[in-house]
Amino acid sequence: MRRQEVNLSMAWLLAIYVLPVLGIITYLSFGELYLERIRIKRTRSTWIHTNDFLKKLKKHGEIFTTAHSNAAHSLFQLCSERQGIPGIKGNNIQLISDANDAIKSLINDIKIARHNIKMIFYIWHPGGLADEVAESLIKASYRGVKCRLILDSAGSISFFHSHWAKKMRNAGIEVIEALKINILQCFLRRMDLRQHRKLVLIDNYTAYTGSMNLVDPCFFKQHIGVGKWIDLMVRIEGPVSALISIIFNSDWEIETGNRISSFYKTNKKTTLNEKNSCIAHVVASGPVFPKDMMHQLLLTAVYSAREHLIMTTPYFIPSEDLLRAICTAALRGVNVAIVLPLYNDSILVSWASRAFFSELLEAGVNIYQFEGGLLHTKSVLVDKQLTLLGTFNLDMRSIWLNFEITLIVDDYSFSKNVSCLQDKYIANSRLIDKQIWSKRAFWKKFLEMMFYLFSPLL
Repeated sequence: MRRQEVNLSMAWLLAIYVLPVLGIITYLSFGELYLERIRIKRTRSTWIHTNDFLKKLKKHGEIFTTAHSNAAHSLFQLCSERQGIPGIKGNNIQLISDANDAIKSLINDIKIARHNIKMIFYIWHPGGLADEVAESLIKASYRGVKCRLILDSAGSISFFHSHWAKKMRNAGIEVIEALKINILQCFLRRMDLRQHRKLVLIDNYTAYTGSMNLVDPCFFKQHIGVGKWIDLMVRIEGPVSALISIIFNSDWEIETGNRISSFYKTNKKTTLNEKNSCIAHVVASGPVFPKDMMHQLLLTAVYSAREHLIMTTPYFIPSEDLLRAICTAALRGVNVAIVLPLYNDSILVSWASRAFFSELLEAGVNIYQFEGGLLHTKSVLVDKQLTLLGTFNLDMRSIWLNFEITLIVDDYSFSKNVSCLQDKYIANSRLIDKQIWSKRAFWKKFLEMMFYLFSPLL
């Protein structure tokens, strides 16, 4: 009874028609975007508190800016209008492209934490360096640091079945199992709605976000035959961390009902240091956050491109609007490249994504298939100036369903580093040839279109 994309409605009608009873039960469980009443009630309370904090934050005029590059102007204007906050300057943002380096950097920051540590991850998989992070958190808790951890119930099932959950709680760490999987609640909350964010906040100032879960790639999903997971993380120091704090505090209150007070303390040394200072913004998306924000963010970024547009994602099932925007960018002369993993851990998504290749190739989009493992990096680079990165995939789940976080950076030096990393991905990829692709076997085309029919549900 609510207006949504026609293809989504038709996909559900097809599922119900093919499997009437099972289709109806599945729709009631997964078809409507809703949370329990208690979470909705908490959300309303959270936003009242958040709006009060944002009003106080705006009084710190020295951290805000409306001066942006041509590539970033429209996107930051969108953020300002929809979230009430303009771009934030004075941030030191470091790109970390190696998983081991990212985890070791995190451990070092945990060791020097003085007040609090806040974490959200979709997956925490025990083993290797992940266990070293757990041990460092336990030590931090014992020395008086307040540690809070939110982990998705489905993604972190191996963690909750291990001894680490009990060990952390015994050490005084608050560990929350977000969006618990419970068959009895299937008609109270959409069961495939997931907490997909990856973020760390230390002492309300140093932050991490990106595509990497809390896993050691050498221990994670080695048996599925897709190779090592390739991720990107960033380490952030600066006032934009205040927005990350808001996101965590909101998620914490929605899950637990307990409020964490938000505050911002000016650090003039960082704010006034223009060297290596990035203009940034953080966008949270999900059922209780600004509607369609992720979709509008991606569309605005694509339409802002004038010369170059490079996108990396492990899962590619775009909306019709996003697909048209990407094709239109290529047709108006933008050099568009999409980098995807050659081998994927989701067979359904892998086949469904191929149904879009022909249209993209006809428009002049370069599609690269990464051969060096499962490329899990989620990034959008516009004109080598504007960067979007975080937890979002270019699929329906990230655009409209899951809880995601996206970092936006308007800085040439940072974006140059992202461009160099993407070039490395491309150098380790095979380019799809349009002529060869058009001659692929009929059975492959058939499977692609079969899975495409259900792509809105994947």
